[in-house]
Amino acid sequence: MKHLVRFDLEEGDSIVVEVDEPESPGIMPAARGDTITKAKETLEQALNKVLPATRHAIEKLRSLGDKPDEIEVTFGVSLSTVAGAMIASTSAEANFSVTVRWNGKKEEATPHR
Repeated sequence: MKHLVRFDLEEGDSIVVEVDEPESPGIMPAARGDTITKAKETLEQALNKVLPATRHAIEKLRSLGDKPDEIEVTFGVSLSTVAGAMIASTSAEANFSVTVRWNGKKEEATPHR
């Protein structure tokens, strides 16, 4: 069920996001005139849950004996009223897409779950 969730920002503003999650008591569908549910944490607090996974992936790749010139990590983030942020499945195979480059050559690492 889709509904609107307001995530406060630490600087005082807020952002409204349409999320798709199972029906819960007190959650209204996103349609004209419906209320906006307030998230239990700020957007920054929610994102702080998924950023360590990115940091660890990059640190691991930087520790390779032959350090890459560039590291690119791509992943989706799902927002939830209760859980905050979580890494979204980008395909049936992986949650992360990792690309590493050496000396202008592109090599792709195996996606990680």
